[in-house]
Amino acid sequence: MNKESNVYIIIYSTVMVVVVAVLLAVAALSLKDRQDANILNEKKNAILASLGATDQNYDEFINAYAVNAEGEMIEGEDVFVLLQDLKGSFEQGKFPVFEAQDGRVVLPITGSGLWGPIWGYIALESDMNTVSGIVLDHSGETPGLGAEIATPAHQSMYKGKQLFEGDEFVSITLKKGGASEGNTHEVDAITGGTKTSDGVSAMIKGSVENYLPLLGAKKGAAVAEEIATEETEESNVQNVEENE
Repeated sequence: MNKESNVYIIIYSTVMVVVVAVLLAVAALSLKDRQDANILNEKKNAILASLGATDQNYDEFINAYAVNAEGEMIEGEDVFVLLQDLKGSFEQGKFPVFEAQDGRVVLPITGSGLWGPIWGYIALESDMNTVSGIVLDHSGETPGLGAEIATPAHQSMYKGKQLFEGDEFVSITLKKGGASEGNTHEVDAITGGTKTSDGVSAMIKGSVENYLPLLGAKKGAAVAEEIATEETEESNVQNVEENE
């Protein structure tokens, strides 16, 4: 066959395209399990990082489950499958929860920034109110501006902030111009990143609202346990006094 003919060039090009496509398909299939494992580990590490517990073994330290809109546990749900489309899972009334052995919980959050999706994990102390830590990430916010939400310096400002004012859920707001001194519900907004900051505020509020029944139930259980403990201690003291 004449190697300079159009027919040869077309056949050669077609064969090369098919060969390359097959090689890429084989490579993608062979790497899929490893890629899935890396994604899973990345999510587990982010959950531990929100707790400041990167030295812990995720499988030993975290109990993962899903709850419905009433805060009741849903049996048989794979929380990491739910995380693949967290917005869709929220719309279906399925809410992943990651509960640490020390009583703290981590809630996944999702929203929109200036240029695309933003997401993260917010960890709460056992009082279900005080922020223990947060991890935030994005798909395409502006470097040096909105992308600053993913930096340790920004994320450190959330620690110790609170979601509730008494029994009222007020969430946490990124305030332009800086958080008011002593305000436990505000953090500094990103300078030059107003849209991203507004997106983070809306993300935290909108995502955590899904978990209010669960947080209320856990707070109630903690109060009941505290009362029971105090009554037991008082009873023990009274018994000691009567036996003296």
